[in-house]
Amino acid sequence: MPSSPTVVEPSALPTIALLDERLRTTSICLAVRYGSRDDPAEHGGLAHLLEHTLMSAPLDGNPSFCEQVERLGGHANAETGLDIMLFYAQVHADDADTVARLLHQAVLRPELTDAVLDTERDAVLQELAAAQADPGDVVQDAFLARLFPGHPLGRPVGGDVEQIRRISLLDVLVGHRTRFLTSAMTLVVIGPRLPRLDGLGRTVPAAVPPPAQALPPLAGPTGTVTWPDEYGWVCVGARSSAADDAGRRRFAILAQLLGDSPSSPLYRRLRNEAGLAYSFACWDRGYQEAGAWRVLVGVEPGNGETVVAIVREILAELASAGPDPDDLAAARRQAGMRLILDSESPLDQLRMVAQRTRAGTAEWSLAGELAALDAVDAEQVRAAAAEVLGELTVVVRPEAS
Repeated sequence: MPSSPTVVEPSALPTIALLDERLRTTSICLAVRYGSRDDPAEHGGLAHLLEHTLMSAPLDGNPSFCEQVERLGGHANAETGLDIMLFYAQVHADDADTVARLLHQAVLRPELTDAVLDTERDAVLQELAAAQADPGDVVQDAFLARLFPGHPLGRPVGGDVEQIRRISLLDVLVGHRTRFLTSAMTLVVIGPRLPRLDGLGRTVPAAVPPPAQALPPLAGPTGTVTWPDEYGWVCVGARSSAADDAGRRRFAILAQLLGDSPSSPLYRRLRNEAGLAYSFACWDRGYQEAGAWRVLVGVEPGNGETVVAIVREILAELASAGPDPDDLAAARRQAGMRLILDSESPLDQLRMVAQRTRAGTAEWSLAGELAALDAVDAEQVRAAAAEVLGELTVVVRPEAS
């Protein structure tokens, strides 16, 4: 397993290196603390569209970064989140120097054209159409919009279709230079050695990170839910702690207690006893101002109200008496094991380190995270359950017509 992260400065970009001479591959990621929350109000989806164009634009008349990596037998991808973008590749260690330079050129010194933009705009619109046809995706956007009304955290990562159609090449270039390139960014490398990174630095100076934006009042208690006469998805949850809140792990443990493991109280009640759900999950994400804790459940017609009632009952029991000691111990072990499993896959670990350090702007280590999860006690979980229960939001998609 790669060693603990070590911050080095082999280039003008901060680099987190996890080196293991036994590896035959090198995984490299450029993490940028920039995401859909930073889109201009009139250009929702700019970050997502920018991600597509950067990964697909030709490089000096040669194929795109993605194609060149794949021709080397490697794998390349990128992802946009609310507050982070990741551009990464996994290749044979012998190709690491070449790929590091290609990644730098593709992301920080791109050659974007109207032709590339138009092609990737079409790809983005097809991606959004596919997501719009999946209620499991739609319900999560609707949930965040209700949790953070009028706030950047409530905007869909994929963007607004009509706004995307209006984004010009100039809009993309200005966004890349004034917003993307000035954001905090860090390289994360996992492999037998560091690739040659000399000369790979910023093309413009970094700017002071934008301040947190005040959270709006909650939209209020969920009104009558219009359950569909078909299979649908219900999202039940509430705001949680911000990413830098030292006590936010209590929400991670609470998520395990209402997760899809056969050892969780929700699994026992929802699936074993009531037989009401086959597909469900629970997780928590932290952002600059707040987090979002949620349970996502696929429900058949007529089962929705009972499913929500069971989630409420379990939260109420936890808020009142706290978790059973055995359940708490299992939840802590499960939360830790998920991180350990990710740490033993170079590509998963790469993404985990990039996200958990928030593109290099926050201190984080696997050992520290495991210790923090193990320190969560019953009272902290009880308090987290009470917070979620007190502001519970319920959203279902599709809604009855």
